[in-house]
Amino acid sequence: MTYDVAVIGGGPAGLAGALALCRARKRVVLFDAWPPRNAAATEVRGYVTQDGTPPAELRRLALDQLAAYDTFELRDDDRVAAIRREVQRFAVVGRTSSAVVRRVLLAVGLVDQLPDIPGYRALWGTSVFQCPYCHGWELRDRAFGYLAPSTGAADWALLLRAWTRDLVIFTNGAFELDAALAGELRRARIRVEPRPIAELRIERDRLAAVRLVDGAEVPRDVLFVRPPQYQTSLVRSLVDSLGLRLDARDLVHTDELQTSVPGIYAAGDLMMREHGATVAAAAGSRAAHELDQELTRELVLEGAL
Repeated sequence: MTYDVAVIGGGPAGLAGALALCRARKRVVLFDAWPPRNAAATEVRGYVTQDGTPPAELRRLALDQLAAYDTFELRDDDRVAAIRREVQRFAVVGRTSSAVVRRVLLAVGLVDQLPDIPGYRALWGTSVFQCPYCHGWELRDRAFGYLAPSTGAADWALLLRAWTRDLVIFTNGAFELDAALAGELRRARIRVEPRPIAELRIERDRLAAVRLVDGAEVPRDVLFVRPPQYQTSLVRSLVDSLGLRLDARDLVHTDELQTSVPGIYAAGDLMMREHGATVAAAAGSRAAHELDQELTRELVLEGAL
């Protein structure tokens, strides 16, 4: 049997894309075996009607709704190892199964690269966060820290001031601020800590202080970060084997959400800089609509519809 679309990845982008395609009466097979990027999060925030829902529960609700469509099939825990181009088709090869499809929607996301700072990984998702729109409301008016990755990203501290007046930006000894930005931070009453970080001190499973290499401590309740993201080796091998074009930021390049390979679309963190469950779901839905319009035209002209 030939499926209309294989959706690769079961996060918000893939689930939203699968739902849109099923409602367009397309036969969809969803391969999902990637660990969710928000696995450390206890709640999804800012997702209309689902604000505060745990990520696993959001996925369960989505799959329950998709199961109502007789054109949907889930290949759970079957990680795609290869996608091969065939004549007007794609062969999607998983670890335990395979499928022949007309189109592919890649929605596998990215992985965050966590720095080698003692305490950082243990606090990831509980006291160390990257999105104030997701977590800022619950943490408002507490003692914030911001670990800036570079001088170009240092002014992001000004955004965090919307949630707190008590904010310290840590440069970790990696760079110096230019005079203009340093002046803006002073006017915003944001303290700059230039000394390198030795560790994040933990008390009762939460951040207590940022300890510096000279032994000094800066008490903080929460630390915001902007870690770099990367494709896993398996995802990168898929991208490379398909010959997908990447942009200057190493994201999959798309034109109207279709990649440089006709018939393969992409949605979510894999192809855009803006991240978050709501943004990813919107991109997945939009990619599905673009894909469906092109696919439906082909099927109609072939006489298959």
